Amino acid sequence: MDIITANTYDDLSQVAAEILIKKVKQNPNLVIGMATGSTPTKLYEYLIKDYKENRTSYQGITTFNLDEYVGLDKNDSNSYFEYMNRNLFKHINICIENTHIPNGKAEDLEEECRNYEQKLHDKGPIDIQILGLGENGHIGFNEPGTRFDSRTHVVKLTESTRKANARFFKTMEDVPSHAITMGIDSIMNAKEILLLVSGKNKAKAYEQLMNGSFSDTFPASILKKHPCVRIITDNTVLQNSSIIA
Repeated sequence: MDIITANTYDDLSQVAAEILIKKVKQNPNLVIGMATGSTPTKLYEYLIKDYKENRTSYQGITTFNLDEYVGLDKNDSNSYFEYMNRNLFKHINICIENTHIPNGKAEDLEEECRNYEQKLHDKGPIDIQILGLGENGHIGFNEPGTRFDSRTHVVKLTESTRKANARFFKTMEDVPSHAITMGIDSIMNAKEILLLVSGKNKAKAYEQLMNGSFSDTFPASILKKHPCVRIITDNTVLQNSSIIA
């Protein structure tokens, strides 16, 4: 794994954006795996800034999001469909028909998972997958105990994950209990993985990723088996862990 250390979250986001922008310019038909949550938000701001200033084109780009909450309408303010439109897609020249996000309101969730996996197979492999690191080691919404050979599936979210996401909802009761997520094997099929780790609350998880054992009790440990992983972290993580930069 290649480790890049940034001073701040802003610096981390800028470095990540520069990596993506370079790849988009090199390959106008790039397939990108997208992440949501607070960690990649600034990265997307930098992509928008570059688009406005330099007109980097996304017309031929295809995207696949990692996950979506079960039960939320796509126009719900907390859906990842709305997140992506609000934070990136509506600000750049990407073709919406080339963006893919699981449908958390599908009548048949298992069929939706199979169809999403088929799209990944048909359009992929993903050239570069953006990932965040959950406090309990989850990647996507693959919680501890998820099989490493899993494909896109419905997952019951742990209480720790729901509590971590509760800040985005009015009440804890509003936080969905289930989600559709790319499986671990689906994620590992990406040619390259870009893992963003920021915030003192991620320090223990980062430390376990770097020093811990390979186990499905910590899903992110599978990344040690991937041939091309770049980790970008910042000093808020390093200062709260035993890892020496």
